[in-house]
Amino acid sequence: MKIKILGGICLLAFFAMIYSCQSDAAIEYSRYYSAGAIVYQSHCQNCHGDKGQGLNGLIPPLTDTALLKSYNNKLTCQLKNGLSGKINVAGKEFEGTMPATDLSPIEMAQVITYVTNSFGNKQGLFTDDQVQTALNNCGK
Repeated sequence: MKIKILGGICLLAFFAMIYSCQSDAAIEYSRYYSAGAIVYQSHCQNCHGDKGQGLNGLIPPLTDTALLKSYNNKLTCQLKNGLSGKINVAGKEFEGTMPATDLSPIEMAQVITYVTNSFGNKQGLFTDDQVQTALNNCGK
C-alpha cells in the first residue's frame, strides 16, 4: 500500500516537472490556443462548424491548410471587415457574406491561432502584435 502511494506521488512529481519545463513560447501558444477555442465557439462555430467543416456549398470549411497559410494576414482583415463575394476553398467555390466582427486584436490573435492550428492545420502562434500589423495594412 505504501509503495503504491509513493509511486503515485513520484508519478505526480514527474508530470509536474515536465509541465514546469515548458518554454515560455509553448506556454504562450497554449494560452492563445485555449482562449481561441472559446472565441471560436462563441463567434465562428455556428457557421463554420465544430470541426471547421463549413456548411455544404454555403460556408467554406477552415480545413484547407494551404489557403489558411496564404491568407494568414488576410484573416485579420476578414475578421475585422467581413468578407463578401466569391472565394475558392479546396477546389470548391463559395459565394456569400461573412459579417464583420467586433473582436479585439487579442481575440483575433487567439482565434486565428486556434483555427490555424486546428482541423488539420499546424501553423503556430499568431500574436496580437501580428494582428495589429495586419490591421494597419488592411486595404493596402
